[in-house]
Amino acid sequence: MTIQETEQEIVGEFELFDDWMQKYEYLIELGKSLPVIDEKYKTEDKLIKGCQSRVWLQSELKSGKVVFTADSDAIITKGMVALMIRVLSNHTPDEIMGAKLDFVEKIGLTQHLSPTRSNGLLSMIKQMKMDAFAYKQTI
Repeated sequence: MTIQETEQEIVGEFELFDDWMQKYEYLIELGKSLPVIDEKYKTEDKLIKGCQSRVWLQSELKSGKVVFTADSDAIITKGMVALMIRVLSNHTPDEIMGAKLDFVEKIGLTQHLSPTRSNGLLSMIKQMKMDAFAYKQTI
């Protein structure tokens, strides 16, 4: 599935909910389904800078594709990083770097997040794209 197809799928899922309380609950559920990151990656150097909550992001290159794992100590933030992993993980560095990530606007996430969470989301995206760029240099 392409990044754009995954984004469209997520937009469709969020359209099923009538209000933002339901969407937040869904985001929390997505966070609960996030695969557990190996404890050895919960280190200072894996923390995303710019997030108010603690978010650890681990990436590795497998068969030319970047695979992300993450965790957070905040339930909404964990849901946000779960969404980003769903969209960007298992894609090539070029695909990740070129992703527009329009779905964030389309589902209304940016309008319904606090400014600090919004900054955290931007920091997640920036870090994921920077990791992809770093891997591109090694291919």
